[in-house]
Amino acid sequence: MEELEKKILSPYAALSINTKGRAVEEEKCQIRTEYQRDRDRIIHSKAFRRLKHKTQVFIAPLGDHYRTRLTHTLEVAQISRTMAKALRLNEDLVEAIALGHDLGHTPFGHTGEKILNKLHPNGFNHSKQSLRVVDYLEHTPTRKGLNLTYEVRDGILKHTGEEEAETLEGQIVRLADRIAYINHDIDDAIRANIIDIDDIPKDCVKYLGKNHGERINTMILDVIKNSLNEDRISMSEEIDYYTNKLRDFMFERVYLNKVAKSEEDKAEYIIEQLYYYYLGNFDKLPKEHIALYEDYGVKEDIICDYIAGMTDRYAINQFNDLFVPKSWRKY
Repeated sequence: MEELEKKILSPYAALSINTKGRAVEEEKCQIRTEYQRDRDRIIHSKAFRRLKHKTQVFIAPLGDHYRTRLTHTLEVAQISRTMAKALRLNEDLVEAIALGHDLGHTPFGHTGEKILNKLHPNGFNHSKQSLRVVDYLEHTPTRKGLNLTYEVRDGILKHTGEEEAETLEGQIVRLADRIAYINHDIDDAIRANIIDIDDIPKDCVKYLGKNHGERINTMILDVIKNSLNEDRISMSEEIDYYTNKLRDFMFERVYLNKVAKSEEDKAEYIIEQLYYYYLGNFDKLPKEHIALYEDYGVKEDIICDYIAGMTDRYAINQFNDLFVPKSWRKY
Protein backbone atom coordinates (compact mmCIF):
# COMPACT_ATOMS: atom_id res chain seq x y z
CA MET A 1 0.00 0.00 0.00
CA GLU A 2 2.84 2.40 0.77
CA GLU A 3 4.44 1.69 -2.60
CA LEU A 4 1.08 2.13 -4.33
CA GLU A 5 0.62 5.54 -2.69
CA LYS A 6 3.95 6.65 -4.16
CA LYS A 7 2.77 5.73 -7.64
CA ILE A 8 -0.77 7.10 -7.69
CA LEU A 9 -0.94 10.02 -5.26
CA SER A 10 -0.21 13.66 -6.03
CA PRO A 11 3.20 15.15 -5.18
CA TYR A 12 1.27 17.28 -2.68
CA ALA A 13 -0.21 14.28 -0.86
CA ALA A 14 0.86 13.17 2.60
CA LEU A 15 2.29 9.69 2.06
CA SER A 16 1.84 7.19 4.86
CA ILE A 17 5.49 6.21 4.72
CA ASN A 18 6.50 9.86 5.35
CA THR A 19 4.47 10.33 8.52
CA LYS A 20 6.17 12.19 11.35
CA GLY A 21 5.12 9.23 13.45
CA ARG A 22 3.53 8.63 16.83
CA ALA A 23 4.42 9.90 20.31
CA VAL A 24 5.14 6.30 21.28
CA GLU A 25 6.81 4.30 18.52
CA GLU A 26 5.00 1.10 17.52
CA GLU A 27 5.72 -1.83 15.26
CA LYS A 28 4.07 -1.32 11.88
CA CYS A 29 1.01 -3.30 10.83
CA GLN A 30 1.61 -5.90 8.13
CA ILE A 31 -1.42 -4.99 6.02
CA ARG A 32 -2.51 -1.46 6.93
CA THR A 33 -0.82 1.90 6.45
CA GLU A 34 -0.32 4.16 9.46
CA TYR A 35 -3.32 6.32 8.56
CA GLN A 36 -5.55 3.28 8.08
CA ARG A 37 -4.64 2.17 11.60
CA ASP A 38 -5.55 5.60 12.96
CA ARG A 39 -8.92 5.51 11.20
CA ASP A 40 -9.64 2.06 12.65
CA ARG A 41 -8.65 3.10 16.18
CA ILE A 42 -11.03 6.07 16.02
CA ILE A 43 -13.94 4.00 14.70
CA HIS A 44 -13.50 1.43 17.48
CA SER A 45 -13.28 4.05 20.23
CA LYS A 46 -16.03 4.63 22.80
CA ALA A 47 -15.95 8.37 22.11
CA PHE A 48 -16.86 7.72 18.47
CA ARG A 49 -19.83 5.55 19.44
CA ARG A 50 -21.13 8.22 21.80
CA LEU A 51 -21.45 10.71 18.93
CA LYS A 52 -24.72 9.03 17.90
CA HIS A 53 -26.44 10.54 20.95
CA LYS A 54 -24.89 14.01 20.84
CA THR A 55 -26.67 17.07 19.46
CA GLN A 56 -25.79 18.59 16.12
CA VAL A 57 -28.16 21.60 16.12
CA PHE A 58 -31.51 20.54 17.54
CA ILE A 59 -31.36 19.38 21.16
CA ALA A 60 -32.88 15.93 21.75
CA PRO A 61 -34.89 15.91 18.49
CA LEU A 62 -37.81 13.49 18.36
CA GLY A 63 -37.62 12.87 14.60
CA ASP A 64 -35.49 9.99 13.35
CA HIS A 65 -34.10 11.96 10.41
CA TYR A 66 -32.43 14.88 12.19
CA ARG A 67 -28.64 14.86 12.13
CA THR A 68 -26.64 13.89 15.17
CA ARG A 69 -22.96 14.53 15.77
CA LEU A 70 -22.27 11.05 14.38
CA THR A 71 -24.17 11.47 11.12
CA HIS A 72 -22.51 14.87 10.69
CA THR A 73 -19.12 13.20 11.15
CA LEU A 74 -19.95 10.57 8.52
CA GLU A 75 -21.05 13.24 6.04
CA VAL A 76 -17.81 15.14 6.61
CA ALA A 77 -15.84 11.93 6.00
CA GLN A 78 -17.72 11.22 2.77
CA ILE A 79 -17.24 14.75 1.41
CA SER A 80 -13.58 14.72 2.43
CA ARG A 81 -12.91 11.43 0.66
CA THR A 82 -14.63 12.65 -2.49
CA MET A 83 -12.40 15.71 -2.68
CA ALA A 84 -9.27 13.78 -1.71
CA LYS A 85 -9.86 11.16 -4.40
CA ALA A 86 -10.34 13.79 -7.10
CA LEU A 87 -7.18 15.64 -6.02
CA ARG A 88 -5.20 12.38 -5.65
CA LEU A 89 -4.55 13.09 -1.98
CA ASN A 90 -4.48 10.55 0.83
CA GLU A 91 -8.04 9.29 1.40
CA ASP A 92 -7.11 7.32 4.51
CA LEU A 93 -5.65 10.40 6.15
CA VAL A 94 -8.66 12.62 5.41
CA GLU A 95 -11.01 9.92 6.63
CA ALA A 96 -9.13 9.50 9.91
CA ILE A 97 -9.11 13.25 10.54
CA ALA A 98 -12.79 13.59 9.59
CA LEU A 99 -13.90 10.72 11.82
CA GLY A 100 -11.97 12.14 14.77
CA HIS A 101 -12.56 15.86 14.36
CA ASP A 102 -15.59 16.14 16.68
CA LEU A 103 -14.80 13.49 19.31
CA GLY A 104 -14.41 16.24 21.91
CA HIS A 105 -17.85 17.76 21.41
CA THR A 106 -20.00 18.16 24.48
CA PRO A 107 -23.59 17.09 25.08
CA PHE A 108 -26.09 19.60 23.60
CA GLY A 109 -23.73 20.69 20.83
CA HIS A 110 -22.23 24.19 20.89
CA THR A 111 -24.53 25.08 23.79
CA GLY A 112 -22.61 22.62 25.94
CA GLU A 113 -19.30 23.92 24.64
CA LYS A 114 -20.28 27.49 25.47
CA ILE A 115 -21.27 26.80 29.07
CA LEU A 116 -18.21 24.61 29.78
CA ASN A 117 -16.02 27.36 28.36
CA LYS A 118 -17.66 29.73 30.83
CA LEU A 119 -17.41 27.38 33.82
CA HIS A 120 -13.94 25.94 33.40
CA PRO A 121 -11.12 28.20 34.66
CA ASN A 122 -9.01 27.43 31.59
CA GLY A 123 -11.90 27.62 29.14
CA PHE A 124 -13.09 24.87 26.80
CA ASN A 125 -12.70 24.29 23.07
CA HIS A 126 -14.04 21.21 21.32
CA SER A 127 -11.10 20.98 18.90
CA LYS A 128 -8.59 20.88 21.73
CA GLN A 129 -10.85 18.47 23.59
CA SER A 130 -10.98 16.17 20.55
CA LEU A 131 -7.20 16.00 20.66
CA ARG A 132 -7.33 15.37 24.42
CA VAL A 133 -9.73 12.47 23.81
CA VAL A 134 -7.43 10.72 21.33
CA ASP A 135 -4.23 11.57 23.22
CA TYR A 136 -5.32 10.73 26.73
CA LEU A 137 -8.93 9.88 27.55
CA GLU A 138 -9.47 6.94 25.21
CA HIS A 139 -7.58 3.92 26.46
CA THR A 140 -7.19 0.18 26.24
CA PRO A 141 -5.86 -2.25 28.87
CA THR A 142 -2.40 -1.82 27.34
CA ARG A 143 -2.40 1.79 26.14
CA LYS A 144 -3.56 5.21 27.31
CA GLY A 145 -4.66 7.31 24.40
CA LEU A 146 -4.96 6.15 20.81
CA ASN A 147 -1.35 7.15 20.00
CA LEU A 148 -2.31 8.56 16.60
CA THR A 149 0.10 9.88 13.99
CA TYR A 150 1.19 13.51 14.00
CA GLU A 151 -0.71 14.34 10.79
CA VAL A 152 -4.06 13.02 12.06
CA ARG A 153 -3.65 14.85 15.38
CA ASP A 154 -2.73 18.07 13.57
CA GLY A 155 -5.81 17.82 11.33
CA ILE A 156 -8.14 17.17 14.27
CA LEU A 157 -6.79 20.13 16.24
CA LYS A 158 -6.92 22.56 13.31
CA HIS A 159 -10.23 21.59 11.68
CA THR A 160 -11.58 24.94 12.89
CA GLY A 161 -10.11 28.16 14.21
CA GLU A 162 -7.40 30.43 12.82
CA GLU A 163 -4.61 27.87 12.39
CA GLU A 164 -4.50 25.87 9.17
CA ALA A 165 -3.56 22.19 9.06
CA GLU A 166 -0.06 21.36 7.82
CA THR A 167 -1.33 18.76 5.33
CA LEU A 168 -3.66 19.35 2.41
CA GLU A 169 -5.70 16.46 3.76
CA GLY A 170 -6.29 18.37 6.99
CA GLN A 171 -7.27 21.45 4.99
CA ILE A 172 -9.78 19.36 3.05
CA VAL A 173 -11.51 18.26 6.27
CA ARG A 174 -11.74 21.87 7.42
CA LEU A 175 -13.70 22.82 4.27
CA ALA A 176 -15.68 19.57 4.20
CA ASP A 177 -16.86 20.27 7.74
CA ARG A 178 -18.22 23.66 6.67
CA ILE A 179 -19.81 22.27 3.50
CA ALA A 180 -21.47 19.49 5.47
CA TYR A 181 -22.90 21.45 8.38
CA ILE A 182 -24.19 24.43 6.39
CA ASN A 183 -26.10 22.19 4.01
CA HIS A 184 -27.38 19.51 6.36
CA ASP A 185 -28.40 22.15 8.91
CA ILE A 186 -30.50 23.82 6.19
CA ASP A 187 -32.09 20.43 5.51
CA ASP A 188 -32.86 19.89 9.21
CA ALA A 189 -34.15 23.45 9.69
CA ILE A 190 -36.59 23.01 6.79
CA ARG A 191 -37.72 19.69 8.26
CA ALA A 192 -38.29 21.41 11.61
CA ASN A 193 -40.27 24.24 9.96
CA ILE A 194 -37.79 26.80 11.23
CA ILE A 195 -37.22 28.04 7.69
CA ASP A 196 -38.81 27.42 4.30
CA ILE A 197 -36.83 26.56 1.21
CA ASP A 198 -37.97 29.86 -0.33
CA ASP A 199 -36.30 31.76 2.52
CA ILE A 200 -32.82 30.89 1.27
CA PRO A 201 -31.20 34.01 -0.27
CA LYS A 202 -31.96 34.07 -4.00
CA ASP A 203 -28.40 34.83 -5.07
CA CYS A 204 -27.16 31.83 -3.03
CA VAL A 205 -29.70 29.66 -4.83
CA LYS A 206 -28.56 31.07 -8.18
CA TYR A 207 -24.85 30.45 -7.64
CA LEU A 208 -24.87 27.40 -5.36
CA GLY A 209 -27.99 25.47 -6.33
CA LYS A 210 -31.66 25.18 -5.44
CA ASN A 211 -31.49 22.01 -3.34
CA HIS A 212 -29.29 20.11 -0.89
CA GLY A 213 -27.50 17.96 -3.47
CA GLU A 214 -26.87 20.77 -5.94
CA ARG A 215 -25.34 23.04 -3.30
CA ILE A 216 -22.99 20.36 -1.99
CA ASN A 217 -22.00 19.39 -5.53
CA THR A 218 -21.27 23.03 -6.44
CA MET A 219 -19.08 23.55 -3.40
CA ILE A 220 -17.17 20.28 -3.81
CA LEU A 221 -16.51 20.85 -7.51
CA ASP A 222 -15.34 24.39 -6.80
CA VAL A 223 -12.85 23.23 -4.16
CA ILE A 224 -11.50 20.57 -6.52
CA LYS A 225 -11.13 22.97 -9.47
CA ASN A 226 -9.58 25.66 -7.29
CA SER A 227 -7.13 23.32 -5.53
CA LEU A 228 -5.97 20.99 -8.32
CA ASN A 229 -2.16 20.95 -8.49
CA GLU A 230 -1.98 23.65 -5.81
CA ASP A 231 -0.23 23.54 -2.46
CA ARG A 232 -3.31 24.81 -0.59
CA ILE A 233 -6.97 23.76 -0.44
CA SER A 234 -9.45 26.57 -1.03
CA MET A 235 -12.67 27.69 -2.68
CA SER A 236 -12.87 30.32 -5.37
CA GLU A 237 -13.67 33.84 -4.17
CA GLU A 238 -17.14 33.71 -5.69
CA ILE A 239 -18.27 30.40 -4.19
CA ASP A 240 -16.60 31.22 -0.89
CA TYR A 241 -18.58 34.48 -0.78
CA TYR A 242 -21.95 32.78 -1.31
CA THR A 243 -21.06 29.94 1.05
CA ASN A 244 -20.30 32.48 3.78
CA LYS A 245 -23.50 34.36 2.97
CA LEU A 246 -25.43 31.12 3.39
CA ARG A 247 -23.65 30.53 6.71
CA ASP A 248 -24.58 34.05 7.88
CA PHE A 249 -28.18 33.35 6.89
CA MET A 250 -28.14 30.19 9.01
CA PHE A 251 -26.78 32.07 12.03
CA GLU A 252 -29.48 34.69 11.73
CA ARG A 253 -32.41 32.38 11.05
CA VAL A 254 -31.46 29.06 12.68
CA TYR A 255 -28.43 28.96 14.98
CA LEU A 256 -29.67 32.00 16.95
CA ASN A 257 -33.36 31.32 16.37
CA LYS A 258 -35.45 31.36 19.56
CA VAL A 259 -37.54 28.37 18.46
CA ALA A 260 -34.58 26.25 17.38
CA LYS A 261 -32.71 27.17 20.56
CA SER A 262 -35.74 27.13 22.88
CA GLU A 263 -34.25 24.39 25.06
CA GLU A 264 -30.79 25.95 25.23
CA ASP A 265 -31.22 27.57 28.65
CA LYS A 266 -32.32 24.23 30.11
CA ALA A 267 -29.30 22.46 28.56
CA GLU A 268 -26.95 25.09 29.99
CA TYR A 269 -28.58 24.73 33.41
CA ILE A 270 -28.14 20.94 33.38
CA ILE A 271 -24.43 21.17 32.59
CA GLU A 272 -23.88 23.97 35.08
CA GLN A 273 -25.54 22.04 37.89
CA LEU A 274 -23.62 18.85 37.08
CA TYR A 275 -20.35 20.78 37.06
CA TYR A 276 -20.92 22.39 40.46
CA TYR A 277 -22.25 19.15 41.94
CA TYR A 278 -19.09 17.23 41.08
CA LEU A 279 -16.94 20.16 42.15
CA GLY A 280 -18.45 19.80 45.62
CA ASN A 281 -18.81 16.01 45.52
CA PHE A 282 -15.69 14.94 43.66
CA ASP A 283 -15.79 11.45 45.18
CA LYS A 284 -19.09 10.82 43.39
CA LEU A 285 -17.38 10.66 40.01
CA PRO A 286 -17.12 7.11 38.61
CA LYS A 287 -14.01 5.33 39.86
CA GLU A 288 -13.08 4.23 36.35
CA HIS A 289 -13.02 7.85 35.21
CA ILE A 290 -10.87 9.04 38.13
CA ALA A 291 -8.54 6.08 37.50
CA LEU A 292 -7.49 7.69 34.21
CA TYR A 293 -5.66 10.35 36.19
CA GLU A 294 -3.38 8.24 38.36
CA ASP A 295 -0.32 10.12 37.17
CA TYR A 296 -1.75 13.67 37.29
CA GLY A 297 -4.98 15.56 37.18
CA VAL A 298 -6.58 18.86 38.16
CA LYS A 299 -10.05 18.52 39.68
CA GLU A 300 -11.66 20.98 37.25
CA ASP A 301 -10.09 19.21 34.25
CA ILE A 302 -11.30 15.81 35.44
CA ILE A 303 -14.87 17.07 35.91
CA CYS A 304 -14.82 18.89 32.57
CA ASP A 305 -13.59 15.76 30.78
CA TYR A 306 -16.35 13.69 32.37
CA ILE A 307 -19.16 16.09 31.44
CA ALA A 308 -17.80 16.74 27.94
CA GLY A 309 -17.81 13.01 27.28
CA MET A 310 -21.49 12.63 28.15
CA THR A 311 -24.21 12.13 25.56
CA ASP A 312 -27.30 14.33 25.71
CA ARG A 313 -29.45 11.65 27.26
CA TYR A 314 -26.77 10.58 29.76
CA ALA A 315 -26.44 14.18 30.98
CA ILE A 316 -30.22 14.44 31.34
CA ASN A 317 -30.38 11.13 33.21
CA GLN A 318 -27.55 12.17 35.52
CA PHE A 319 -29.33 15.42 36.28
CA ASN A 320 -32.58 13.59 37.00
CA ASP A 321 -30.83 11.09 39.27
CA LEU A 322 -29.06 13.80 41.24
CA PHE A 323 -31.63 16.59 41.44
CA VAL A 324 -35.13 15.32 40.68
CA PRO A 325 -36.93 13.73 43.69
CA LYS A 326 -38.01 10.15 43.17
CA SER A 327 -41.41 8.87 44.16
CA TRP A 328 -41.38 7.26 47.61
CA ARG A 329 -42.49 3.69 47.86
CA LYS A 330 -42.50 1.17 50.63
CA TYR A 331 -40.21 -1.81 50.07
